[in-house]
Amino acid sequence: MSAGAEFVPKIVGIICNWCCYGGADLCGVSRFQYPPFIRLIRVMCSGRIDPGHAFRAFSKGMDGVFIGGCHLNDCHYVTNGNYDALGMVKTCKKVMERAGLNPERLRLEWVSAGEGIRFANIMNEYGARMQKLGPLGKAEGLCAKDLRYRLQAATAIVPYMRLVLSEKLKAPVHLRSSGDPDQAHEKFYDSGEFNRLFDETIGEKLATSRIVLLLRERPQSAGEISERLGLSAAEVSKHLKTSSRQGLVRYDTGLRRYLPADAPS
Repeated sequence: MSAGAEFVPKIVGIICNWCCYGGADLCGVSRFQYPPFIRLIRVMCSGRIDPGHAFRAFSKGMDGVFIGGCHLNDCHYVTNGNYDALGMVKTCKKVMERAGLNPERLRLEWVSAGEGIRFANIMNEYGARMQKLGPLGKAEGLCAKDLRYRLQAATAIVPYMRLVLSEKLKAPVHLRSSGDPDQAHEKFYDSGEFNRLFDETIGEKLATSRIVLLLRERPQSAGEISERLGLSAAEVSKHLKTSSRQGLVRYDTGLRRYLPADAPS
């Protein structure tokens, strides 16, 4: 690819006021260079950022979303919002992976107000990575319609994600006082227990959301759903039973197809 045709990604950075924004400001004052295609939004705390912000950014055409906060245990608020940001990003990455989107497009880093060069280095590395990945959707082998459908399915479960993140998927508080909280939390979010809880809650909800959106296109059989979503017959059967019990889908014996529960008979 020629230099003139080089892909320029669209990246939004949502960063905390007290640390990461200070690092970005120092970066500018010190004249450290980083890609001009990264646009920054300042919030008071990284804990203020929720899954809806990330998925909305991707739905609006962003190729990458960067989140920056204070180093763990250095949050300026007693609530330690950066731990909430960590759990949110780890969970969103798993949702993206299930939806067929590259989870590397969402990135979280800790930058203090005195780390201007660190901020520049992270932005340069992240920008180069996004350029290499290519446009969101196209790089994943998805057409515009399929990308939009997958993002809609993820966005639809955001309210549920907020609830689960504050309850079942919250990392144990004692990890904050460990010798290396970053490593301790990485171990927790990579654990079988976390993956099990994710599957039972958000994973189940995402699959249901995808099925319901798919059926809104047209009535489909379990086999067609399995093929479209890349799920096994057993997985589709399980999700359809759950969706039926919840009053979200129904089976039309005449059509021999599933359709949304509120679809006209």
